[in-house]
Amino acid sequence: MSSAALTRPPSAGPSLANRALTMAGRSLRLSRRNPEALITSLMLPVMLMLLFVYLFGGAIATGGKYVTYVVPGVILLCAGFGSSLTAVSVSHDMTGSIIDRFRILRVGGPALLAGHVAASVARNIVSTLLVFGVAFLIGFRPNASATDWLAVAGLLLLFVLALSWFSAAIGLLAKSPEGANGFTFVIMFLPYASSAFVPVNTMPSWIQGFASHQPITPLIETLRGLMLGTPVESNGWIAVVWCGVILVVSIALSTILFQRRTTA
Repeated sequence: MSSAALTRPPSAGPSLANRALTMAGRSLRLSRRNPEALITSLMLPVMLMLLFVYLFGGAIATGGKYVTYVVPGVILLCAGFGSSLTAVSVSHDMTGSIIDRFRILRVGGPALLAGHVAASVARNIVSTLLVFGVAFLIGFRPNASATDWLAVAGLLLLFVLALSWFSAAIGLLAKSPEGANGFTFVIMFLPYASSAFVPVNTMPSWIQGFASHQPITPLIETLRGLMLGTPVESNGWIAVVWCGVILVVSIALSTILFQRRTTA
């Protein structure tokens, strides 16, 4: 063996980004093996939008076409349903023996969790496009400019990232996949206590305070303002701050919980 071969440093293996992409591909393949959950996460927001527009829309006064009002809330519901799969998938990994195999392959927690999050983002892109497509078919007519659409896309991406990492933390916190799924249902119902489906000022006074100051309402009002050309006011920066805080806290919490689960 040559002296160069003896002094050559050992291979560091794939980078974190490559490992994360590999884990994302694995998560997407696992999603295909659970078509019932995947179809539900894609179709349920569409069914809810049709339900609200055609059954309840005529009784709800929003100052315009109800489909135009309700689309931002349905899009956020998509993120909630899509992220629930992330929590369940992470919990499945943590309750099985796959973690030991990943250790042998030098796949650490950051790559594994980032892969789950990347797969969640991909699923949410598909479900969001599906909701937009159906919304256009039933009369959704936004007034957004190209710049507004870029802002919508950026804000939705930030929200999906934050919610996906939060769901990953829930998957690490829960003791079973069923428990993880139960936790995420609480998150998915937050849009109902916001301005997603009815104006906040039509709610009982004891709910209005919560609905006005939870993270979903400024996010919806920002998306609605960008897509319809109405003033966003302070909702924009409030929504970005909420998403940023949730993202940073969720990443830190996921890191701590993964270390505790794998070293216990």
